[in-house]
Amino acid sequence: MSKPRYDLDDLLELMAVLRDTDQGCPWDVKQDWDSIVPHTLEEAYEVADAIERRAWDELPGELGDLLFQVVYYSQFGAEEGRFDFHEVVHVLTAKMLRRHPHVFPDGTLASRRPPGVSAEDIETRQVHSRWESLKAEERAERASDTPGASRDSAAASVLDDVPRTLPALSRAAKLSKRAARVGFDWPDAHGVLAKIREELDEVEQALAEGDRTHAAEEVGDLLFAVTNLARTLKAEPEQCLRATNAKFERRFRHVEAALAAAEVPLQEAGLEAIERHWQDAKRLDTPVQEPPQGESRP
Repeated sequence: MSKPRYDLDDLLELMAVLRDTDQGCPWDVKQDWDSIVPHTLEEAYEVADAIERRAWDELPGELGDLLFQVVYYSQFGAEEGRFDFHEVVHVLTAKMLRRHPHVFPDGTLASRRPPGVSAEDIETRQVHSRWESLKAEERAERASDTPGASRDSAAASVLDDVPRTLPALSRAAKLSKRAARVGFDWPDAHGVLAKIREELDEVEQALAEGDRTHAAEEVGDLLFAVTNLARTLKAEPEQCLRATNAKFERRFRHVEAALAAAEVPLQEAGLEAIERHWQDAKRLDTPVQEPPQGESRP
C-alpha cells in the first residue's frame, strides 16, 4: 500500500498545529517575524547551492524548506488577522497577471495571445519597458499607501524597494542596475574597467598615506565598481564569487592533501611549498561547467 501524498492544505494544517499553544511544538510557538528571517535567508541560499551543484535529488527538499518559510509568515499573518496564505497566492497571481500583459492580454488568467502570435513576435524592449513601468507604479502605490507618505515621496527614487537585507554584492548589482536603466551608466565595459583602475589607485594611495580607514572605504568603492563590471557582462556577482569560492576551496584542499601525503603539517610547510602545490592544483583543476547566468528580473 502506497503512502499518502500530502498536499498544500495538509502543509497549512501542519503549520497551524505546530503553532497551537496547547498542542504545538514549543520551539515553533515561540517564533516570531524577526526570528524566522535568518532561516529564510539560509533556506534560499541552500536552494541556490543545490541548483548550482545540480543536486536534483536534494532540490525538492530544499524548495520545500523555502516554501515552509512562506507558510510560516502566512501563519503569523493569519494569527494577527493581517493576511493568510491564500491572500499571498492571490496577491502574487494578480501581480504576475498585471506584469505580463504580453502573455495575458486581458489581465485574466484565462486570456491568451491571439493564435499565431508567439512570445518571440513581441519586441523584448517593449516588454521590458512595460515591466519597468509597472514596477515603478507598484513602488509609487506602496509609498502612497504608507502612513504619513506625501505625494512627492510616492515617487521618490528609482532605488526604492531594493531590499536592504540583500547580500551586499547582490544589492550593489540591483542598485547599479536600477541607476543604469535611467541612463546613469558607462557606455561599455571599458569604462567600468577604467573606473576599477581608478578605485584601485585610490586604495593604493590611502595605504601609502597610512590611512587604513580611508583604504577600507576605497575597497568598498572598488568592490562596487567590480560589481558593475559583472553587470555589464550580464553576470550575477554573487554567482561569480560563489564559483570562485568553490574553485579556491577545491584547490586549497588539494594543497592540504598533498602536504598530508608528504607528512608535512600545513602550518610548517612554508609559503614556497604551499605555492608549489597550489600551482599543481591549478594545472590539475578542471573548470566546472557553470549554470547559465542570464539577466535576472529587476
